[in-house]
Amino acid sequence: MSAVVGEGGWLAVVGTGPGDSAWMTPETSAVIAAATDLVGYERYVERVADSGQRRHVSDNREETARAAHALDLAASGARVAVISGGDPGIFAMAAAVWETLERADHERWAAVEIRVTPAVSAIQAVAARAGAPLGNDFCVISLSDNLKPWAVIERRVRLAAEADFALAFYNPISRARPWQLGAAIEAVAAHRAPATPVVLGTAVGRADEALTITDLARFDPAAADMRTLVIVGASTTRVIAAADGRPRVYTPRLYPADY
Repeated sequence: MSAVVGEGGWLAVVGTGPGDSAWMTPETSAVIAAATDLVGYERYVERVADSGQRRHVSDNREETARAAHALDLAASGARVAVISGGDPGIFAMAAAVWETLERADHERWAAVEIRVTPAVSAIQAVAARAGAPLGNDFCVISLSDNLKPWAVIERRVRLAAEADFALAFYNPISRARPWQLGAAIEAVAAHRAPATPVVLGTAVGRADEALTITDLARFDPAAADMRTLVIVGASTTRVIAAADGRPRVYTPRLYPADY
């Protein structure tokens, strides 16, 4: 499929990746270059170089309104790139666009050509910096309870930990819910040894990037913020020394037969 959707109005949901432009895919760059309008959270739109497109920015929690505005623009003939950070299909704007399209009764949106362009996600970036902590089966869970109850989140964390997945936590902590990351780690610790590796990747790919490798026994939830992605290893995850002297975390591909 061509990197650029068809002539006339269209809507493409793209991701800038978690860092600078080096992590933006050529396909995403081509779609943005062909767009007449950029729609997105202001911080993400700012990552895109100004090529004369009209920019429509809004607050991070206005996903539904943002999706509706993008669909309106595309239905009117604009070529619209909806900008997400990371990958647009992972806890991001792609789902918001499809949800808005399904729930609304706007006949003129039905003819809008929509596509989603894959991108580098924060989970890929943090895992690569750390080594290969997701080298075997893993589970990704958002700890934000804005769109789902905490009871559902807690149950999913507990069951995933019991099943011995490596776990990656998006949206781990905020001022409004400072306790939830600690509660999630407690649920995992009931099924993991204290020495289980834990990775904290904050602002990976940006100038203030920070990567911490610790373990469950020493983990401090206060070390994370909303820019942090937390990876907790499976029972098989290991820490080894690399040639540069820094530790690396990896989960072997082979799982023990006697589990």
